[in-house]
Amino acid sequence: MSVLPLVFTSGWASGINAYAVVLLLGIFGATGVSDEVPEALQRPDVLIAAGVLFLCEAVADKIPYVDSVWDTVHTVVRPVSGAVVGALLAGQTGSLSDLAAGAVGGTTALASHAVKSGTRMAINTSPEPFSNFAMSTAEDLGVGGLISFAMFYPEAAAIIAAVLLVIGLFLLFFLVSRIRRFLRRRAQRREEKRLAERAGAPPP
Repeated sequence: MSVLPLVFTSGWASGINAYAVVLLLGIFGATGVSDEVPEALQRPDVLIAAGVLFLCEAVADKIPYVDSVWDTVHTVVRPVSGAVVGALLAGQTGSLSDLAAGAVGGTTALASHAVKSGTRMAINTSPEPFSNFAMSTAEDLGVGGLISFAMFYPEAAAIIAAVLLVIGLFLLFFLVSRIRRFLRRRAQRREEKRLAERAGAPPP
């Protein structure tokens, strides 16, 4: 499938920021930059919704702990978005190739989402808030740059996305201890809040 490199790249990017992917692909299709973008992604209502949600994510994704809550909510949204975008890029005939493209997009999005959410948990163990802002900005720029690059060089973009995914998975493995620390701290805060509410005192 000639569109498979773009499907893979969009799947990786969807796991990082699904709304940015839909918005960028829709704009590229509507402006005639690419003929491979389906009309469903170019509709004005889709572009407006993706733009609004992208702005919401741009804010939430840069706030410590709020970003992890946002990632939790999007554990289903991002893989589904990657699968839908992949299937749309492959075509809308319901053929086996469309289903395969959807599976590739969804699986890749799930893997990159796991890297993103796990990395954020590790970063949230740090007391300073600047790393969240820096990481979120880097992710936004990376998604925008790679999707734009994929419009002209899809194979090269897919290779870059694959390398980034592998590096991210290895990084996630080494950050397991910090992720566990984040989960313990969040559970402790919930327990302290529950005990404070039971005692009638204001939560910490």
